[in-house]
Amino acid sequence: MRCPFCGNDDTQVKDSRPTEDNSAIRRRRSCNGCGARFTTFERVQLRELTVAKKSGKKVPFERVKLERSVNLALRKRPIEENRIDLLINGIVRQLESLGEAEVQTEQIGKLIMEGLKNMDTVAYVRYASVYKDFREAQDFEKFVEQIADPQE
Repeated sequence: MRCPFCGNDDTQVKDSRPTEDNSAIRRRRSCNGCGARFTTFERVQLRELTVAKKSGKKVPFERVKLERSVNLALRKRPIEENRIDLLINGIVRQLESLGEAEVQTEQIGKLIMEGLKNMDTVAYVRYASVYKDFREAQDFEKFVEQIADPQE
């Protein structure tokens, strides 16, 4: 593992332990070059995923982008970090278990929407505003009305 501070390839693992939900291994490392300490996470990846965008472009799936989207929607909301991690891990597992090497951006968006709807209504509306491309305040009003009265 390369040191993020000095770029040295000579690093040592000082401590390893599973994360709380056992979805990853947390490793504390030390650089033999500069002495810096840093943490890495090792996760099981069932298959390499490719994301097919609306434009037709295909890019490798990046968990970091998923985390960024979910964290942005949940910003300043009273949700525990471990619940957010469980949501993200669950979405990744669902994508990997679809049996397809290629997933559509719409599939990812729907899984995020489902997870946020069950976790926090405000975050759900925030994410929906981007995912459904709200243009005016009326778009928000209509969406919130649908949440309040799902029979409509």
